[in-house]
Amino acid sequence: MSQRKAVTKMLALEYRRASKVGKGLILDQVCGLNGWHRNHARKALTQALTIRAVKPRPPRPPLYGEPVMKALRLLWAVQGTPCGRLLAAALPDLVPRLRRLKELEIDDGCAGLLLRIAPATIDRRLRADRAKLDPRGRSHTKPGTLLKDSIPMRTWAEWDDARPGFVEIDLVGHEGGNSQGEFCFTLDITDVATGWTETVSVRNKAQKWVFAAIKEATAKFPFPVLGIDSDNGSEFINWELFRWCEQENLTFTRSRSGNKNDGAHVGQKNWHIVRQTVGYHRYDTPGELDLLNRIWELQRILTNHFAPQQKLISKERHGAKITKKYDAPRTPFQRALADEGTVRKAVKTRLTRENKPLNPAAIQRQIQALTAELLTLTTSKQGPKAKPSMRAHSNDSTMKTTRAS
Repeated sequence: MSQRKAVTKMLALEYRRASKVGKGLILDQVCGLNGWHRNHARKALTQALTIRAVKPRPPRPPLYGEPVMKALRLLWAVQGTPCGRLLAAALPDLVPRLRRLKELEIDDGCAGLLLRIAPATIDRRLRADRAKLDPRGRSHTKPGTLLKDSIPMRTWAEWDDARPGFVEIDLVGHEGGNSQGEFCFTLDITDVATGWTETVSVRNKAQKWVFAAIKEATAKFPFPVLGIDSDNGSEFINWELFRWCEQENLTFTRSRSGNKNDGAHVGQKNWHIVRQTVGYHRYDTPGELDLLNRIWELQRILTNHFAPQQKLISKERHGAKITKKYDAPRTPFQRALADEGTVRKAVKTRLTRENKPLNPAAIQRQIQALTAELLTLTTSKQGPKAKPSMRAHSNDSTMKTTRAS
């Protein structure tokens, strides 16, 4: 079609200036090239040099209207504000579950649209909401030189990520911008194979509190822990943890100094679970410590049962370009059920029985109530200061608005 238009436009000026005989010859040429009827060719040559006003095309009505977007914002808040790719993977379980529990009041048409919405569309439509979530933090890792020669180093590519039980551990500090004095820390333990994560807060980073938290958190895993990998902080590189790993026949390794990517699995959880849930305030009182651990008891359910995760399958370099391939998003619960060797059948049955009645919307509301209480407690002791961003505070208004509508 474009070639026909080009030929017609090229001959249009010549056709206008030609005599009657010349016009006939040009018509024969155009009809032979384009296969047109002479009447159509004559009309096309006449109109080719006419400037016509182009009318704007009327906008297409949006496929995902406001009822769908309200429901999507609710689901996004329930899931903890994930990216579109992970939210889309959670919707097939989340939408019917919340409809069954009367948390999501939508019709079948709206539900069908939610189940077919593309990840890129989710990211585009929620871009304005996501722009409000922009906190940042700092590191508190101090090197521990003791036992470093006795604990082998491990890079990010050396774990057996096909077998559940090999975990990464890390601490997140809640200093609120002031590293003076004593303040709380949160221990994250993440299984490399399944993404199963357990979180415990401690009063400070003393070895005895961190060691007790490690024992408490590893006991909650649905499968036996086979190996532990930490950074080079003195709270981990110590005789107490080293001897315990020897007694329990656990592989104990450490990352390379200055290489954050060696702990990439738990590092992602530090942001997605800890920072996005409780923000960057300073928590240093027994009351705040208690609230933190109450939050983690609820957050672990959302993370392990309802938060899809993707794993890197391969990475290839082609010159300056790196191509990465990921598997399909699945929750740690789904990955644990799919395991054939480490997770026992009785444990899978128990996890399935626990998963069926869970209400992620109700759990998220409880978390938001606790984070609001934590926010009130920490800001009242600090006086009138600017409030750092907190995900739960933003999600609370989103969920309340959606439920009210």
